[in-house]
Amino acid sequence: MSNPILNDDRFSADAQILDGAPMTIQGTVNKIFLLFICLIAGCALSVYYLFANPAIAIGLVSIGSILSFILVLITCFNVKSAKYLAAPYALFEGLTLGAFSALFEKAYPGIVINAILGTFVVLFVMLALYKARFIQYTEKFRAVLTTAILSILAIYIIQFIAMIFSRSIPLIWQSGPVGIGFSLFVIVIAAMSLIQDFFFIETSSQRMLSKDYEWFGAMGLMITLIWLYTEILRLLAKLNSRD
Repeated sequence: MSNPILNDDRFSADAQILDGAPMTIQGTVNKIFLLFICLIAGCALSVYYLFANPAIAIGLVSIGSILSFILVLITCFNVKSAKYLAAPYALFEGLTLGAFSALFEKAYPGIVINAILGTFVVLFVMLALYKARFIQYTEKFRAVLTTAILSILAIYIIQFIAMIFSRSIPLIWQSGPVGIGFSLFVIVIAAMSLIQDFFFIETSSQRMLSKDYEWFGAMGLMITLIWLYTEILRLLAKLNSRD
């Protein structure tokens, strides 16, 4: 799901830098790399136990899913906590993502590397478009993006409730035209969410916000990238299942 922590409402008077070093774009990039190391470590641990001891792997995935969700909620309401919670979040998210990816890789060999490459291609294309100002973050852009994200979230929630009763929303999770179209739509919205992340990070650094916001911005961007990756993975799985 889209990152829930980066938005313009985070710009408040008490966030302005008063003393010490301010947030910088380079500092945020450095922290993104650190979070990726934690994410990869979590993925590796999860994949190892998935093959060595599946029972432990299931436990790790469950714990990772719950704790990563809790940490995101805490960070949403407490920006300063990001510098303490961003790394644990990435590690716990990695536990879930590793097993999730391994299951797809087992069903469709080579799918994970393609999804990773696709994610980074989208990331760099969107970054280039943002830097060239071909896509600008405006109030209208924000309103449309928020509406789309809330619509997707509603579908996810309905699907989750349906799964409790051993049901599923028809068509959109299948490999037919509707299912593939839905996946493409979600990928486009996830890609557009990157523009929001870039805007937040750039504007926060320009406003000389506290250095704590580097962790906050890095965590938000990672949430979006993980969402984008999982949706690309699902799309590739749908396409492979048609062969």
